[in-house]
Amino acid sequence: MFTQKLDKKLLVGLAISAVCLVLLFRKIDFHKMAEAFAGLDYRYLVPALVLTFVSYYLRAIRWKFLLLPIKKTSLGNLFPSTLIGYMANNLLPARLGELVRAYSLGSKEGIGTSAVFASLVLDRLCDGFTILLVLLITFFTIRLPAGMEGVQHALVTGGYITFTLYVCVMAFLFLLRRHTDFTLGVVARLVRPVAPHLGEKIDAMLRSFISGIRFPGDAASIMGTLVSSLLVWATAIWPVDLMLRAFGVVLPPTASMFIMVFLVFAVMVPASPGFIGTHHLACVTALSAFQIGSERALSIAIVIHAMGFFPVTVAGLGCLWRDKLSIRNISENTSQEQLREQ
Repeated sequence: MFTQKLDKKLLVGLAISAVCLVLLFRKIDFHKMAEAFAGLDYRYLVPALVLTFVSYYLRAIRWKFLLLPIKKTSLGNLFPSTLIGYMANNLLPARLGELVRAYSLGSKEGIGTSAVFASLVLDRLCDGFTILLVLLITFFTIRLPAGMEGVQHALVTGGYITFTLYVCVMAFLFLLRRHTDFTLGVVARLVRPVAPHLGEKIDAMLRSFISGIRFPGDAASIMGTLVSSLLVWATAIWPVDLMLRAFGVVLPPTASMFIMVFLVFAVMVPASPGFIGTHHLACVTALSAFQIGSERALSIAIVIHAMGFFPVTVAGLGCLWRDKLSIRNISENTSQEQLREQ
């Protein structure tokens, strides 16, 4: 299952990563990079590592709230499955870690993989809403150095555009959930003149999508989801600030938020497993707005990526080994479960 229809996507991702790496290293003075690494204060990396795992634990807490309409699940199962999923995202193409994460928890809690996967759609919507808030705060409050006024204006414009698009998406999902037939009728009328043959497929896809999603119903669960979402991203952004300080770069908190926004957009771009190249280029681009030299910026980007890649990958592999699972048997079991559901 994991190998079907992935070859082209994987090749495109590898090509994009290669181009990004060429752009990053073509004019780098490696002697200056070595000097930047020599000045690294490793004391900042310990709290950054702790906060990184706190962020993943908070993700497990939020996932618990999102799963309450289906089942009351255990954090003892949620946290390892979260680590396994993010490990798989680092090692597999096309974000297949989401499916691995769904199967890992479903097998422990006795929930169908498709039901767990539907909760992860909500999980991503929560991330989108929270990062939008971070983006808006950043774009409207950050002050770039002199000479970057054009970039500043572009950021504000981008904030308005992104906010408008996300509000439209949220409004569409709300209408689709509350007034399904009416909303699908509007979609059909809009699609029919352009692609009449796709109308039925889109209708079936949207009905299947919205029927599988169950929103938390009580106020406590909704509040828990909102608060945990804010804490997830607060503990993900704080390590960026610590890693900047490890290289002697002291910037306002909004700078770390600014960098995180770039990194979030970077992982949406097709790339090699682990987002190598795209992640680094996004970080260097964000740091260049603060007039940080290319060598230091790339050194910071490498450490930020390593901090997000290696600890969770090692921890996820450890959880996978403890649960006596492998990517191959997860693939086979998930395929069998999907066949039973059809």
